[in-house]
Amino acid sequence: MTEYFRLTASQAQAKFKDESLSVEEYAKSLLSRIEARDPVVHAWAYLDQKLILQRARELDGISPEKRGVLHGVAVGVKDVILTKDMPTQHNSPIYEDDAPKLDAASVMLLRANGALIFGKTTTTEFAATTVGPSHKGPKTANPHDPSRTPGGSSSGSGAAVADFQVPVGLGTQTGGSTIRPGSFNGIYAMKPTWNSISREGQKLYSLIFDTLGIYGRSIDDIKLLLDAFQLVDDEPVEDIQIKDAKFALLSFPTPEWPELGPGTVAALQKGAHLLRAHGALVEEITLPDEFRHMNKYHLQVLSGDGRVAFLADYTTSKHHLDPSIVAHVENHDKYRRKEQLVAFDSLAAMRPKLDMLANKYTAIIAPSVIDEATEGLETTGNAAFCAPWTAMHMPVLNVPGFKGNHGLPVGLSLVAARYRDQHLLEVCRVVGRLFEAEGGWKTGP
Repeated sequence: MTEYFRLTASQAQAKFKDESLSVEEYAKSLLSRIEARDPVVHAWAYLDQKLILQRARELDGISPEKRGVLHGVAVGVKDVILTKDMPTQHNSPIYEDDAPKLDAASVMLLRANGALIFGKTTTTEFAATTVGPSHKGPKTANPHDPSRTPGGSSSGSGAAVADFQVPVGLGTQTGGSTIRPGSFNGIYAMKPTWNSISREGQKLYSLIFDTLGIYGRSIDDIKLLLDAFQLVDDEPVEDIQIKDAKFALLSFPTPEWPELGPGTVAALQKGAHLLRAHGALVEEITLPDEFRHMNKYHLQVLSGDGRVAFLADYTTSKHHLDPSIVAHVENHDKYRRKEQLVAFDSLAAMRPKLDMLANKYTAIIAPSVIDEATEGLETTGNAAFCAPWTAMHMPVLNVPGFKGNHGLPVGLSLVAARYRDQHLLEVCRVVGRLFEAEGGWKTGP
């Protein structure tokens, strides 16, 4: 049997266009992959095979001139994002089998452009904890080593895309919930500029940080979704060449950020070496002192926002909530509103300054994670190196290409100023091509 499930979304679309593959055939191949691998990876919170094939046949019945730009693209949707024909359960017993009959704005746009909404992928509870999903069944595992975490909170989307169970997936990020799984699973993962994609219809944690995320095994696939969401830079995107490009290799000060592990240290060194060897200028910089409190402020804002976001669930069903969510609502850290305002306003003041720094370079290169995926499935890892770009509202993309000491993937984050998402995408296209060719880890077959 031809392994159509290995196709990227862009490759599958080319076959739909020349009629060498139907959406139904493609969906059946993906389902066969899931049947074979789900007992190991456990990436899905909800999957309805009959519904998938019905939708696939409906898409096949659309005449070519009426097909949308995402025709037949199979998308895994994180289970904190509403889907009108599937439950949205948030990995919480409070919402078990809960099925609001409406789509989130992001899902509505995907459907309108012809995407095949494939199923719901696993998430940590409300996308707000680091406890590996699922709360009621087997834990979601890293497809490259099932004894290790796939990261979180967008655990299922990252694992499913990496394991060829679906070509693209939606995640969310409030701290590091898109970028960390991207690195741990060895795929491309993008957190766009904050509020550039509607969050209507996804579970709220923090209005000031929550951002939709996108997973894919190629930059072309990330761009398919980014274009469908109509992200457009102010300036035309220039042709990007590594030769003569200028990158900042950013390090973070301790103790505000943890020490890096050997896998990420080696990835940063090798990434810089490869770029320099191909003619780029790589300038090593440390995050300036004025940004040292960024992580602390981020956590303070999250705590205040969490008090509000989870109050209703706490009031009605406290006994079903993870202790960390209860701690938000009960303000166990004893943050005063005045402290929250200082944090809120300080982060806002930092953003234009970091934009100015980013605009001096083709892109900033930074760690995505401390190291390879951590052992065990009970926790999804540390988000310390993803969180700055969430707090700063800046677009960030995990670029795979490297391995750690255990042979597992390690990615690097490329960052641009706010609303330069398409520019960042094109930078990552050429950098990703280099890293995958010479870095030691290749995404895909």
